[in-house]
Order: sequence, then structure tokens, then C-alpha cells
Amino acid sequence: MKRRAFIKTTLATTLASSATLKAFALAKNNPYRKNIGIQLYTLRNEIKEDTVATIKAVAEAGYKQVEAYGFPNAEAMIKASKDHGLEVNSSHFAWEAVTSPDKAEKGAFDKILEQAQKDGLSHLVIPYLHNEERATLDDYKRVAERCNKAAVKAKKAGIQLAYHNHSFEFAPMEGKKSGYDILMAEFADEMQFEIDVFWVKLAGVEPVDLMKKLKGRVSQLHLKDLKAGIDIPHFEGGVPKEAFKELGNGIIPMEPIIKAAKAVGVAHCHVEQDQSPDPLASVQESIKHLATL
Repeated sequence: MKRRAFIKTTLATTLASSATLKAFALAKNNPYRKNIGIQLYTLRNEIKEDTVATIKAVAEAGYKQVEAYGFPNAEAMIKASKDHGLEVNSSHFAWEAVTSPDKAEKGAFDKILEQAQKDGLSHLVIPYLHNEERATLDDYKRVAERCNKAAVKAKKAGIQLAYHNHSFEFAPMEGKKSGYDILMAEFADEMQFEIDVFWVKLAGVEPVDLMKKLKGRVSQLHLKDLKAGIDIPHFEGGVPKEAFKELGNGIIPMEPIIKAAKAVGVAHCHVEQDQSPDPLASVQESIKHLATL
């Protein structure tokens, strides 16, 4: 069987009960559960193979919105998502246009903002920092300064700029301060955070505590679970693939996080799972768990 046909068959089989699950999810009166999103990076291999079939499966599973990746080179997944009734409010983007503008094409961020407006995005997210962008606390201060400038420009364009964490930002550096300490202290009002609860927990920080600390400054959440028995804190590299679990299959309780989201002003929640032996099944299992909360 050809891989494309296999993907379509697997999608249909894996998501066979999606209509029932969707009904349960929509019966809940929680705005995040009712409008749950997915960061499409979870399905990157499937999207590369067959974008339309994969996006169709996402919609059939009960997801209501997607967060794209690789923007501004994300037109195929954005179009497919809209064609299947999914909202596209946010995307991760080529962040060097903000954090290392001297190495990027001139006016790169302006072009990204222009494309984001055309696509109707309301959020853009810096998804990562290269090693050389975060070697010292001064590097983090430089990143914060550049993010602030870009966030002001984005705000004028009607777009919220945010920073997505991993665990390395929480590693103690000079004077036991962390890079995340610097970002929290230095980000201007226009600049916000997209909190990834997996990486926060892996760094030894409780996600709800961090959310409350950043009340009013958290624009979006990434929901993913962490396998029991993984050494914590863990700040750099070497995270085993099996550490990433479907919601409900790890040590991070999701209900308190979803409840806290409203209290701290979160706009959107997106399921994500960086690694999975069967991403399609993982997508289904995570939304099934949300339906039971």
C-alpha cells in the first residue's frame, strides 16, 4: 500500500469515533475545551505527505483551530485548515527576523507581519532560540529588547507577539538567575508568553504557579503531558522521545491548567506532542482525555 493511501486509511480508522468525542467536548462549557486547538508540528510528517487529508482528520477529530508552524511558508496548511472549517489564529514563525535581525533578510519581520495580516492571524510566536542567541544573560536581555521592538510593531498591525518556552530558559546562569527570569523582567507590556506546560514541568516549575505569576501576560498555552519517571529538572538536550505523552498519560494534570487559563487571560490552548510513534493516534487520545475532564 502506498504511504499516502496508508495515511488516509489510518486516519479514517483512528478517528472513527471522533463525532461522539466531539459531542462530549462541545457539551462542556469551557471556552478552551470548546475551541481546542492543535499545534500542527505534532503532525509534521503526515502534513508533508498529505496536507489536506491530515487537516481533514484534525477537523474530524473535533479540533476547532490550528496553530501553524514555519510561517510565512505555511500557506498550504493554512488554506487546508480554513477549507475544513478550522480557525487559524496563530503561527510559529521564522523567529530570527526578530531575535537576529542583522542575520535576516532586510525587512523580514515587516514582510511576516504583512503576510500574517493577509492570512488573518492574530498571534505570532517565537518558537525557539539558537544557542548563540542565549549563551549568557546579556544575550537574553538583547533578545528581550528586540522582542519588545517587534511586539510594538506587531501590536500596531493588530497582532500579538509572544515567546514560546522550552526548558533551557529556566536553567540557572550567572547569579543563579535564569534566562526566563530575564524575559519576565524585561518584556514590555506589548510582549507576551506562550507557555508550554511540558517544558515548564520538565524544568522543575509548576505550570499553574507560573501562569499565575504571569497573569495578564500569557496569550496562549501548549498542552502536552510528561511521562512519569523522567528526571526533573532537565534543562538541555537528550530528552527521550518517550518522555512526550498524550494528555492524561503522564504526570501533568490538565484540568487545573485549563481552569487557570481563564483566570490569567489566556486566549487559546493548543494540544501538542513533539514526539510520538503514532501521531494520529496521539491526537485522538489527547482530545478524548479533554472530553472527560
